[in-house]
Amino acid sequence: MPQTRIGTSEALLEELRGWVLYETPTTDPAAVNGLMDRAEAELRAAGAVVERIPGRDGYGDNLIARTPPNPATGNRPPVVIAGHLDTVWDNGTLASSMPWKIEGERAYGPGIYDMKAGSFLAFHALREILRQGVATRSPITLLLTPDEEVGSPTSRDIIEREARGAAAVLIPEPAGNPGGACVTARKGVGRFVVKIQGVSAHAGGNWTEGRSAVVALAELIGKVHAMVDLAGGTTTNVAPVWGGTRPNVIPPEAGCEIDLRVATVADGERMEREIMALAGERDGITITIEGGMNRPSFAENPDILNLYERARRLAREAGYELPKQHRGGGSDGNFTAAMGVPTLDGLGCTGAGAHAPNEHILWRDLAPRGQVIVGLLETL
Repeated sequence: MPQTRIGTSEALLEELRGWVLYETPTTDPAAVNGLMDRAEAELRAAGAVVERIPGRDGYGDNLIARTPPNPATGNRPPVVIAGHLDTVWDNGTLASSMPWKIEGERAYGPGIYDMKAGSFLAFHALREILRQGVATRSPITLLLTPDEEVGSPTSRDIIEREARGAAAVLIPEPAGNPGGACVTARKGVGRFVVKIQGVSAHAGGNWTEGRSAVVALAELIGKVHAMVDLAGGTTTNVAPVWGGTRPNVIPPEAGCEIDLRVATVADGERMEREIMALAGERDGITITIEGGMNRPSFAENPDILNLYERARRLAREAGYELPKQHRGGGSDGNFTAAMGVPTLDGLGCTGAGAHAPNEHILWRDLAPRGQVIVGLLETL
């Protein structure tokens, strides 16, 4: 059993409530930094060595908190635990459509499942290890980041820098369904933006002079949809789409975005080439495509399975079974797993409704899920 006392689920929920009531949309760096300020102050007070990296490109700051140097851990590589504070929900969501509420075993609120509960548990675990003076086998590095929901454009380099040479990386993203599964593999994610330029003309009097960007877009969407290979783990999705101005005008402009999910790094490289090859010029139509693979595939391997078995034993000590799953959505764990660092994901709280109006956690699981996190941080 872990030495660190994690506290009751009731106490954890009460503190988590303050995090949820502090709205942190990715697009509002000041809001994200406000919650970052709160976490930083608590970690400094507990004795963490804290580094704050100023935000850039319209995103909030990154926070790095480390256990102080300790001769007992020697030169052992650190254990890294990384969570994000940003959510997909705009300011005002609490007041307009998703109030904080508790109904039985469920606690509701914007971002509570994805992933304020998990990031809070990571923060709380490190803070309590420091407050209680618990000796850990390895140094611990906690990352709190501001931009995961849009692909981690400013935090990826920091995550990869801190993960390089780490003993393991833990990602407290939401637990999966069924059964609160943790994650031992994720698909790679690609994102593309397509812009099509045609030729405008009167749809009645000069139809032959026009070149419809919307028709070209429709043809491209069909080609992209035909790339889906469910058996092989490759999916594409085109959304949103746009184009045209009026019914009597041949549309000179159109476009779309493409979401790509792949099972392997090789599939990602191949699919990126195939999508980019749809660009070009013909018969008055110009197609330009920007983008590429945003997150590499996160493949299960023996080191990850060993990490999972350790977490599974800790979960049994905490009184529950911890299944594992492969997940289609990406996370910051994709970056670290692709580096060859043993990475275990989905260690956050149970619940459902990520990015949906019914987002909630099963709050009574906060303490047992937190117990696994502190156990891993103490013993890895």
